[in-house]
Amino acid sequence: MAKEASTPKNRYSDEELEEFRQIILEKLEKAQHDLKLLQEAYTQSDVHGTSDTSPTFKVLEEGNAVLSKEENSRLAARQQKFITNLENALIRIQNKTYGVCRETGKLIPKERLKSVPHATLSIEAKMEQNKIEKRTNR
Repeated sequence: MAKEASTPKNRYSDEELEEFRQIILEKLEKAQHDLKLLQEAYTQSDVHGTSDTSPTFKVLEEGNAVLSKEENSRLAARQQKFITNLENALIRIQNKTYGVCRETGKLIPKERLKSVPHATLSIEAKMEQNKIEKRTNR
């Protein structure tokens, strides 16, 4: 045990990986449910019907419906990306590479992984990446 304390860990234990797997599975289930709701929202046809209202009102309502469908479509795409990231995290757990920063090779702190379970960068590496992006976008 004393040897383990002096040598930094290079991966999480199987028990810790299982704990993260459960967190990810819960988030994945919720995310898939939310995606289904979003997809249903933007694929629904006009269920309220505007055939008996004035033409001006109908144009305004249709414009609003298109805007809502576009927004729901964007949200669904973002949700799908989140789901893919969670699924990739499950693969990293299976490969026992989960929780290792892809830039520094160090373990990402548990607190970060619990709040952002699909994270592949430590806070330090993420901040450095953001600095570089800001410099290149000027």
